[in-house]
Amino acid sequence: MPRIALLQSKTFPSKQVSFDHHEILIRDAAAAGAQIIATQELFLTAYFCTAQDPARFDLADPVPGPITDRLGALAKELGVVLISSLFEHRGPGLYHNTAAIHDADGRLLGLYRKAHIPQDPGFEEKFYFTPGDSGWPVWNTAFGMVGVLICWDQWYPEAARLMALGGAQLLVYPTAIGWLPEEKELLGTAQHCAWETVQRGHAVANGCYLAAINRTGIHDGTEFWGQSFIANPYGELVAKGSIVNEEIIYHDLDYKLVEDFRRIWPFFRDRRIDAYQGLMSRWL
Repeated sequence: MPRIALLQSKTFPSKQVSFDHHEILIRDAAAAGAQIIATQELFLTAYFCTAQDPARFDLADPVPGPITDRLGALAKELGVVLISSLFEHRGPGLYHNTAAIHDADGRLLGLYRKAHIPQDPGFEEKFYFTPGDSGWPVWNTAFGMVGVLICWDQWYPEAARLMALGGAQLLVYPTAIGWLPEEKELLGTAQHCAWETVQRGHAVANGCYLAAINRTGIHDGTEFWGQSFIANPYGELVAKGSIVNEEIIYHDLDYKLVEDFRRIWPFFRDRRIDAYQGLMSRWL
């Protein structure tokens, strides 16, 4: 059974400091037996989307490029699958929130570009990110069939379903979500409940494992709520992090459970694919 590790971490003063620190976390996770290791959303930088500032585009990197080269070398040395979330400069004026997937031999298997882009106070992502055009890829890694989605994608059952139909046994969601101070007292508990519950529902509806990796700490007024977690195909929480601590969350994935679940809860078999045309409409 492959072991997954989620790197729940904080904000660092520079990309270099963050990468060096995350390399330590990656090596620690591999030493503890992890074979799939995933970072939080935009792990190299602060969550910079708290305000609209053109200078913050300078935080982006070419992908592929030196960052993915270093990640690939690390994946190859340690023999692990690495899932990393990056700010991609794709072309003139074109930027994406992108996940890079490296296999255990160091190869860059591909990229997933965040498809659903939010726009809320403190989460000014439409200013920075072009919606992704990578589709819904699933990667046949050395340690299982893996689909990767990013943060706001978490709220969309269509995205999870399409990756599951593509063969995903594990869905991974790098994340940066937290409480705004003016909302926490009234809505904080409900917001976290909704975030966790909808993803546990994706695990159940698709009969797969789901891992969400969130930040911790406070930055620009946003209190990231940590609580990274792993849910099994029944939606049970099999591992969960704290709110405030940097930590590595582990779980051993039993892919036989995925197949067994899909046999006795045959949601894919019973889908009415002849009756869902309305899903292609903005509104009915």
